[in-house]
Amino acid sequence: MTPFRLLVVLFFVFSSIATAQARTVWVDDKIYLPVRSGAGSQFRIIENAVPSGTAMELLESDQNGYSKVRTTKGTEGWVSSQHLSSTPIAATQLKKARQDLEAAQAEVRQVQDILASVTGERDSLQNSESGLADRSSELMAELKRIKDIAANSINLERRNGELLEENQKIHNELEILTAENERMEAGKESDFMLLGAGLVLGGVLLALLVPMLKPTRKSDNWA
Repeated sequence: MTPFRLLVVLFFVFSSIATAQARTVWVDDKIYLPVRSGAGSQFRIIENAVPSGTAMELLESDQNGYSKVRTTKGTEGWVSSQHLSSTPIAATQLKKARQDLEAAQAEVRQVQDILASVTGERDSLQNSESGLADRSSELMAELKRIKDIAANSINLERRNGELLEENQKIHNELEILTAENERMEAGKESDFMLLGAGLVLGGVLLALLVPMLKPTRKSDNWA
């Protein structure tokens, strides 16, 4: 392997190690941290006044009290290690906590809205169920009334048939009685006719017999 290739390989190895060791750090509270071109205050400032709470990527560990970082602007340089923290500053944490609280409150409001909507739908369903129960009761009552009417109609039809049958029987009996009465009336007329004829015949016979029954007077000549 040529020296050039060895240098390239070593460069990539060290770059990989630096990348693997990279982690996020924050500028400590209440300072404005300058980023220098080298690990010391004698090096020039390449990015000035990085405010507290700014997150930066740590590229190399401490070297003479300095650490190599990459800023949010993409600038790579050196800063004083004593002003770096492995956790966000209190203001950032408070801001994050407030954001989380606002997000949680928004979720709570959303859940409350959903709960209110579900409660409204439940109440609506309960009202609908109550209305359906009332309607069902009305329909059951109407069905019972129809059944009663149908039963009464059947009873009336049966009673009507019985009355028709009784009326037919009475009509037949009336016809029989009428025929019997006519027969009796005819018999009475015949009896009256026979009685009249008998009376006439009796009168004639009586008229014939009465003169015959009178005594004969003796003549004065016999005196």
